[in-house]
Amino acid sequence: MANAAPTAGTPTGMHRTPDVFDANVHRVMAVVTPVALGLVYGWWTAEIRRSGGPITGWNVLFGFVTALAFIVLYVAVRTLAGRLPRELHAALWTAFIGCAFGFIYSQTDASVGRAVLMSLAVSAGAFGLLFYRYYTREDAAGHRIR
Repeated sequence: MANAAPTAGTPTGMHRTPDVFDANVHRVMAVVTPVALGLVYGWWTAEIRRSGGPITGWNVLFGFVTALAFIVLYVAVRTLAGRLPRELHAALWTAFIGCAFGFIYSQTDASVGRAVLMSLAVSAGAFGLLFYRYYTREDAAGHRIR
């Protein structure tokens, strides 16, 4: 049985997944994704903070400031992480996920110790998943295969 020869840019056994969207969709989603995630995160933190009480102006302001901070940090991490080796790439996203989870968990009136422990547990799981993902998407020389 004949096997196809590997292409010049792809090591043996590693294949690119097909890209079903064109460049315009990727450009739009690069803006929409952080804004949508930030708005959901801001709304969620404001909801947790008000604890079922009335919606106040300070609560809405808190939600929008939290959303803005999330958006700025998400874009910064996404911009910087792609330039890092896989270990640091996973560690940067892990730190972002851990901090975001820790902040939102601290709004539940939990103790600081519990918020830190829960955040570390979520971060450990995130690091394991992200490191595996980035490790399996690179060749032996560390070149990313998209």
